Amino acid sequence: MERATVDNRAVCEDEMRWCIQHSTWHMGFTSVFSSRLSRKSASHAEKDDGAMAGGEGYRNPTEVQMSQLVLPCHTNQRGELSVGQLLKWIDTTACLSAERHAGCPCVTASMDDIYFEHTISVGQVVNIKAKVNRAFNSSMEVGIQVASEDLCSEKQWNVCKALATFVAHRELSKVKLKQTTPQTEEEKTEHSVAAERRRMRLLYADTIKDLLANCVIQDDLESRDCSCMVPAERTRVESVELVLPPHANHQGNTFGGQIMAWMENVATIAASRLCRAHPTLKTIEMFHFRGPSQVGDRLVLKAIVNNAFKHSMEVGVCVEAYRQGAETQRRHINSAFMTFVVLDADDQPRTLPWIRPQPGDGERRYREASARKKIRLDRQYIVSCKQTEMPISVPWDPSNQVYLSYNNVSSLKMLVTKDNWVLSSEINQVRLYTLEDDKFLSFHMEMLVQVETIQAFLLLSDLLRRPEWDKHYRSVELVQQVDEDDAIYHVISPALGSDVKPQDFVILASRRKPCDNGDPYVIALRSVTLPTHPETPAYRRGETLCSGFCFWREGDQLTKVSYYNQATPGFLNYVTTNVAGLSSEFYTTVKACEQFLLDNRSDLAPSLQTL
Repeated sequence: MERATVDNRAVCEDEMRWCIQHSTWHMGFTSVFSSRLSRKSASHAEKDDGAMAGGEGYRNPTEVQMSQLVLPCHTNQRGELSVGQLLKWIDTTACLSAERHAGCPCVTASMDDIYFEHTISVGQVVNIKAKVNRAFNSSMEVGIQVASEDLCSEKQWNVCKALATFVAHRELSKVKLKQTTPQTEEEKTEHSVAAERRRMRLLYADTIKDLLANCVIQDDLESRDCSCMVPAERTRVESVELVLPPHANHQGNTFGGQIMAWMENVATIAASRLCRAHPTLKTIEMFHFRGPSQVGDRLVLKAIVNNAFKHSMEVGVCVEAYRQGAETQRRHINSAFMTFVVLDADDQPRTLPWIRPQPGDGERRYREASARKKIRLDRQYIVSCKQTEMPISVPWDPSNQVYLSYNNVSSLKMLVTKDNWVLSSEINQVRLYTLEDDKFLSFHMEMLVQVETIQAFLLLSDLLRRPEWDKHYRSVELVQQVDEDDAIYHVISPALGSDVKPQDFVILASRRKPCDNGDPYVIALRSVTLPTHPETPAYRRGETLCSGFCFWREGDQLTKVSYYNQATPGFLNYVTTNVAGLSSEFYTTVKACEQFLLDNRSDLAPSLQTL
């Protein structure tokens, strides 16, 4: 995979051609918004959209629900629902949602990371809900929520969330999917962030390569007591499955969920051989389907423990397909990595034995497992956690740049899609909106400018020029040009209010061009920390949690420019003074920005022809 720094439209087209060629593709990421936001948005949607639906309440047209009673035949040796069976139900529900939107058969392309929060016991009910978050050319992202229900006590638990990618497929014609129309705040958020998640999936392979190339993976294999180590080869499992008609869909292709269930089975056996106990699956990292398999194929499933950490182990699984007597080489169908733990009587993770990898490929897998563990922690810490639980400034290093960039852009998009903005004032067609949400006060300035959208985007994405119109930026230094779309700046601002010291900021600026018609151009800003730019006595270190610009094309030579800022405590007094009308600095700054765009709109004319 090449570095995805080209125009997002080109990335989207390349990905779709790949998907059509292979007829199946699959990847995803855990939802970035919290359960609390989901519940809040759902209740808000019921209030706002109930009247639109004649009092019956709004329901997404692509939504599919499945409820299954867990029977003994669905459970493992502990009387808990087998994860393999759950994966089959998840895949079926998600596929039905995708086909409801596409109006034609769909195949599983990938399944994002899944974190299992709760086990499900025999006699309980599994409730699965799936709906299409966004459709692209011929692929779509489907969001899945899984909960369990105890019928006797009426208690319910969240089990997991998942994101799946499905590709629409017709035999005789190319598929062009219709776009989804989000209605609720939750749907608008997921629709907006789906494009950024898609971009991150494309960069995943490069992230692994860069981490292994640029970071030293620490291990102490030589210092460990070999008598306490289990040879990795002892955990190796190989199993073959014959694909029969019940395992396939109406096109004759093997159900993605069935393949995932078989993979979970061999991975569990491999994990059991290390710990000599019954392991519990906690995390699945990206089922990625590389090609289809059909009825009559033999699927060879291989699993081995790649690495054992103190309380967890990673098992790698791969699937190859062949036809008896018809193929000389096996086809690589799927790969995945699963993390297991072993729980004691108090449901606490037990300490695991060390693994001794085989020389060569075994040692490579051992070190790659350490790299993947670091990436999983980055994703949980940066991507999946609640916005209010994150420190404002997150440490920057090359291994987490993809996820920080993702969080930077998706946080701004989430702020933009909130539906409870309140118009506070309007002066000469410059509008000021405010949003009071949880712990934050946010504001949003909006104006129309007689400039092409791409010109405004390029002019304001260059933070080195911001001091030309924004007096709050006294000086700007480019610290690192990460790639075409991301850069880190050191900004010095004058003192605010009664402060004696000027402020300085270390800011990650991430810009994105639209992935589809109707999407805005985006410039997202957030604070990061760099060891090369620590706090100094000369300045008071300032921080920005979420801010930036969005640009919408309103017509020829007409752009709606919107600036958003989620105020941090050190900035709050200045914000409230302007919101209350006791200061006109917001208005003055916005008008200066407008004049800057008008004065410099011809500077970029030659370069625009190459975009």
